[in-house]
This record gives sequence, C-alpha cells and structure tokens, in this order.
Amino acid sequence: QHVTPPKMAAPCGYGALPLFLALTLLLAAGTDPDPDSNPDSDPAPSGACGCGAGRGGGREAAARRYVAAAAGGGSGRSGPMVAIPGGEFTMGTDEPEIRQDGEWPARRVRVNGFYMDRHEVSNEEFERFVNATGYLTEAEKFGDSFVFEGMLSEEVKSEIHQAVAAAPWWLPVKGANWKHPEGPDSNIISRMDHPVLHVSWNDAVAFCTWAGKRLPTEAEWEYSCRGGLENRLFPWGNKLQPKGQHYANIWQGVFPSNNTAEDGYKGTAPVTAFPPNGYGLYNIVGNAWEWTSDWWAVHHSAEEAHNPKGPASGTDKVKKGGSYMCHKSYCYRYRCAARSQNTPDSSASNLGFRCAADALPDLQ
Repeated sequence: QHVTPPKMAAPCGYGALPLFLALTLLLAAGTDPDPDSNPDSDPAPSGACGCGAGRGGGREAAARRYVAAAAGGGSGRSGPMVAIPGGEFTMGTDEPEIRQDGEWPARRVRVNGFYMDRHEVSNEEFERFVNATGYLTEAEKFGDSFVFEGMLSEEVKSEIHQAVAAAPWWLPVKGANWKHPEGPDSNIISRMDHPVLHVSWNDAVAFCTWAGKRLPTEAEWEYSCRGGLENRLFPWGNKLQPKGQHYANIWQGVFPSNNTAEDGYKGTAPVTAFPPNGYGLYNIVGNAWEWTSDWWAVHHSAEEAHNPKGPASGTDKVKKGGSYMCHKSYCYRYRCAARSQNTPDSSASNLGFRCAADALPDLQ
C-alpha cells in the first residue's frame, strides 16, 4: 500500500507530493553502473534526486540552542583536521550531468585557507558528544526516520505497511536513528568507526559547535573535494577505478535491486576506508552524504567570487558527496561538482557530515 508518509525524521519534502519527490532524491545517492568506462561517454540520469525525504521545516531552533550552549567548545572533541591551503579553483562545471541541480556554470572561486576534518564524523565521535551533552537528534525526537529497504531485516519490514510511491525502497522505520541505523533491531557496536547517520543539518551544527568547529561552505567543501586537481570528475581524477582499484564506497550492480558490494561494503564503510585525496581527506565522496552550511540555490553567477557562502536564506541546505547508495544510473552525484539538498531537519540512513574550522580547536 502506498500512502503519504507521516511527518518523521526523513531525508527533503514539504508536504505529500514534495515529500515523494524528496524521498526519490534521498535515495538518489546511488551507485555507478560501469565504473571503468569513460564517464563522459555514458548516459547520465535525468531528473532531480535530492536523495532524501524531508520535513519541510527549515527549523533551526536546535542548532541555535546548542550554538549558545557550546561556548568554549573544542578541546580535541572530534577527529583530526587537515590544513587546506587557500587558493583558486573552478567550482561547478560547464558540462553538468544533472542541470536542474545547479551544477553549472563553471566559475572561478577563491577561498581562504581553513581546516577540514580528515574524515566524516564517526559514530564514536558523535557518541562522545551525546554522552557529554545529552543531545537528542531530530530523528530521535520525531521517533522515526527513513531507511533503505535493502538494509532492513525481514522482521522490521513486516511491521511497515506504507511506502513512498515515487521511491518505494525508502521505508519509514520507527526507532531508526543514529544509534539504530536500520531500526530497533540494529546497533552500531561493530560500526563505531563508520560515519554517523540519521543526523539532520541542525544536529550537525550542534556537534560542530560543541567541537569548536563549523560546517564547511559548499565552496570550501568542493575545493577540498578536488584535492588540488582542476576540472576532474572525482577527487582522484576522471577514471572511477584507476587500475581497477576502488576509491569510494558507492553502489555496484543494479540499483536498487542488486548490490554486488564489489568495493567491499554493502552499507557504510569505516571513515578511513579507501585512499585519501590530494589533501589527505578520506571518503570525501561516497559513503555518506555530507551537509554544508549553504542554503540551496540552483542559479549561480559566472563571475569570480571570494569565499562565497550561498544565499542569505532558503528552505533547503546543500549536501555534497553522494553516498554508498549512489549509482550512475540513478544518482550520479559522487562527483565533486554534484550537489543535492534537504531541509535542515531532515535525516536518513545515508546522510552524515564532517566539520571545518578557521583555526584548529584547542588541543586538536
């Protein structure tokens, strides 16, 4: 039975139909069908895919509350950071794979030097934050979140009698949150070094503030993703699997029915799995989507910019990098120029984050 999902911790929507579309988007963090082929020669998917269902709120109260409460944060509360040298780069592309996402035009952007987390925030790091503050994520407050059907047990699936028509592989799961990524019968005991999931933008801001950090801007994120390379599709170049080696955790096989897990992982991978890029950053694409600080917009000036921060307001926040669910046939968004969006209170089983900072927090 296909019904309108209840209001819940889900990955970008603003009501019934938008929520359907949003869910389609969330899932879009898919795979790559023919990894060894020239990406430019393969047909790219069409259609917007936000890779997440949403609440439609733009609620930032939780983030503001913890920004105020976290004064004096830092002190080595999260993982190691990498110094990213300031410089200029070409942001976006003049050959967009998904035009409606606003991947274009290519424009010169200059960013100041900053620091970026070496890897995505892990379950272990997020648990430290929760233990220290008593923080409750928005997925926990709502009581449920969306999970990819392929990761659920038969027992959990048997309790679910609704699905999102536009993306039936996304199921609303009661009790799904960062501690129970696939619902009540799952845990993170063996995944403490994997990226934390089911975290909203507000949750990410709360954590970064506690750690004496912040979320990166979209420009900072993309500059970091490119690792010093210009005009390349991926952080390591244009070929998805150089010399047959996997460089990111994405979907292999046929999405969404068959995940061959040729890269070694059916779901998330440890935050330091796969080779780092030229700046020493791990899993900057694939594994889990990563929040940025920017509000979402799809129209960009082609003029050169210095430290752009996106629009002053909006309804959705930009996320980058794609996830373990990304497949070129469905959501070709594990490219540095690719982008997607969700409302600030949205969460899902493929959505995480990493932090940035203008200076190293104390005792880093």
